[in-house]
Amino acid sequence: MTLPPTPAPRHPLGRFASPVLLLALMWAVQFADAVLPGSFSGFGIRSWDPAGLGGIVFAPLLHASWTHLIANSVPFLVLGCLVAVEGARRFWAVTAIVAVVGGLGTWLVNAPGTLTVGASGLVFGYFGYIVLRVFTPGRVAHRILYAVIAVIVIVLYGGTMLAGVFGAAAGVSWQGHLFGAIGGGVAALAARPRARGGAAQP
Repeated sequence: MTLPPTPAPRHPLGRFASPVLLLALMWAVQFADAVLPGSFSGFGIRSWDPAGLGGIVFAPLLHASWTHLIANSVPFLVLGCLVAVEGARRFWAVTAIVAVVGGLGTWLVNAPGTLTVGASGLVFGYFGYIVLRVFTPGRVAHRILYAVIAVIVIVLYGGTMLAGVFGAAAGVSWQGHLFGAIGGGVAALAARPRARGGAAQP
């Protein structure tokens, strides 16, 4: 499986519209959840419940509180924009892979009935994608650029990412973090450039 190449947008800043719009949607959902009766959290990933699989789509848009959303917003925007540098189609493809792999892993590994919401799985997925992208084949100049970006991202967020998996506080889904990062790795492998014959390069 390989991700399709993305044509360059007319304006360079247009690349960042996708993560900005997705973050804006998260804030709109949280506002609606705050003013409308009931809670949207029930639409998250409920582990081992077949009906809870729909949360794979909805969970990244839902947050337990404003504090939860605010904590996710800055790293989501920073890492999401770094993914979006490669174009909108690449951003949405990576987001979809991370959401599916991270969501299924969370659904399967968490204790039955556990409800998981939040965009942190996407954050960890973008981190995993950016770090592992450097190991995929491609032009030397691109790989050097990916390596520089990966080093900066590791310095800024590496400690937080490790703590989010191995030192997660009570009530924080390390499963969502771990499988989100794995999803990012899968997306990085899927981003391998294609050879002329159509097969992915080794």
